[in-house]
Amino acid sequence: MKQQKTCSDPVVLNLWHPLGAVDEVPVGIVVDTVLLEVRVSFSVDADGAVFVWRSCAGLRSGDRFVPSAIDAALPAKSAYGYVWTSLGIPTDDIFPIPEYAEADRRKLNAATFGVNVSAPRAIENFLDMGHFPYVHTDILGVEPHTEVKEYDVEISVDRDEIIATRCRFYQPMASIASGGGADVDYVYRVPHPYCAVLYKSSPLDETRMDVIAVFLQPLDEERIRAHMMLCVLDDTNADKIIKRFQQTIFGQDKPILENQFPKRLPLDPRAETPIRADKSAIAYRRWLSQKGLTYGVIPAAN
Repeated sequence: MKQQKTCSDPVVLNLWHPLGAVDEVPVGIVVDTVLLEVRVSFSVDADGAVFVWRSCAGLRSGDRFVPSAIDAALPAKSAYGYVWTSLGIPTDDIFPIPEYAEADRRKLNAATFGVNVSAPRAIENFLDMGHFPYVHTDILGVEPHTEVKEYDVEISVDRDEIIATRCRFYQPMASIASGGGADVDYVYRVPHPYCAVLYKSSPLDETRMDVIAVFLQPLDEERIRAHMMLCVLDDTNADKIIKRFQQTIFGQDKPILENQFPKRLPLDPRAETPIRADKSAIAYRRWLSQKGLTYGVIPAAN
């Protein structure tokens, strides 16, 4: 019998990973999925408690959840509207997003997309402002406003994350709540190798920022499920309208991502020619190399 390939990267195994949006899981029903080439199942009870385990013959997707049937339970948490788990020994906490606790924000799973690309490639695309006018034309960018202005990038040792600040880009329609084109301020955070958080100017309150996060579930080294979390200020538009806007954006990114070659992210700084717009991507690659991460990437030659 052919042995199943599984992830052996301890950095990735010990991370928390998202599996699905809590509000989209039928209460008390088993849901099957894949994480790092391992079949896992999860369920949410009537009190919102989450359970995750290695899939077993006793419980199949769509079955009623029976706790006593689990014989290979995995760590489980509910955070930012999603079920999270780990195949290793994770830290106690998932990275903080303080804005999620603010009561006046709309908190939604915009969508979950399957994408045939590695998680690091998807994060790199999320950090790239240079593609806005060409891929998201008349929404997040438009010619001739194509310049990526100088911005700052830091690899924070204390917080163990990448943060990019002073990012600004002209956008014809920054969000569904926008009233017209404007220069939009951005802050990018990468607090997890496979997750990124974007803060952007709110059209409704100049003192606060909308939050858009991408939480990636690696199915294997070259396939992901991308969970798009919204935490925005919008007291007018219906949920489906807010979601549709973000779905349109990701739908435009998806074919670009799936045509990346190679699908795994090269970490050698000489592998792909960088430009100024790539400062965040360069820092991200360096950060992954420093961590010794090998899954979903092409490690730099020694």
